[in-house]
Amino acid sequence: MRINRRRIASIVGLLQAGAVVTAVFSIATIFDHLHRYLELFSHFRLQYLFASMVLAIILVTLRKFNYAVLMIVIAIVNSVPVVPWYMGTSMTTANIESRFTVLLANVQSENDDHQSLATLVENEQPDIVFLQEIHEGWAGTLTVLAEDYPYSRIVPRNDNFGIAVMSRRPIDSVDVMDSPPLGLPTLVARITIQDSQLTFVSTHPMNPIGKMAYDARNEQLADISRHVSALAGPVVLIGDLNTSMWASHYRKLEADTRLRNARVGFGIFPSWPTFLPFAMIPIDHCLVSDAIGVVDFRRGPDIGSDHLPLVVTLELL
Repeated sequence: MRINRRRIASIVGLLQAGAVVTAVFSIATIFDHLHRYLELFSHFRLQYLFASMVLAIILVTLRKFNYAVLMIVIAIVNSVPVVPWYMGTSMTTANIESRFTVLLANVQSENDDHQSLATLVENEQPDIVFLQEIHEGWAGTLTVLAEDYPYSRIVPRNDNFGIAVMSRRPIDSVDVMDSPPLGLPTLVARITIQDSQLTFVSTHPMNPIGKMAYDARNEQLADISRHVSALAGPVVLIGDLNTSMWASHYRKLEADTRLRNARVGFGIFPSWPTFLPFAMIPIDHCLVSDAIGVVDFRRGPDIGSDHLPLVVTLELL
């Protein structure tokens, strides 16, 4: 009996410690602009919400009411940045002719399951495909896709920053910008849809692990903000931005560009890393200007990458 009590006491202690850790990370990461380490942990807002709710229920059951109240408060704190993503809807029309579907896939440069991407594109039949982490080894797959997507610009690289756009619709023009500070490629494609020219910007900044990479990602996002802000007409910004919606640098990107995330009203849809499902975070994004409505937003199936693809149906308003 004594051993059982000790075990129970140990379990309760661990639960209480878990509550304190959850509270500390939930509060500290609100101030993610203060340090890059805080930002790294700010992306797990959905996990903090789930953990605080589960701990609150368990601690109430164990009559540890002080800790339970703490977890209820923390659950509320985490609900504020999470719940709104599941509320509201984007304005849409009944004009089917103005609709188009965009597929974003970070294929992962080490991924050799090329058939899964081809199958995904065949099943979804998107109008425009944006690919990231493309290298020369993907040439055969892209050649097959080119039969249905004859308009393209492909910028393969030997690192993780190759990029491509493939379209069923004619591309009016496409530029490749060398985004500062590392000269990583950003595609700027202009495509006319129902007499309106849209500008699609696809970019993939550095993974912000380490100060150099963190600063490089932030500088690239700031440069993209300046470029997008200067564009006329409807804009779609799409790519693996290596930040979640809860990070201050992402929020600044939205504020500066006046774009909105296509996720609004559809949910969080964590997209990376597929090898740790319980820790997945939303770092792949599609942002649109006010002249564009969002008809549907969802994730595609596993294609062998560490990212899940995004399938987004948009329309001109």
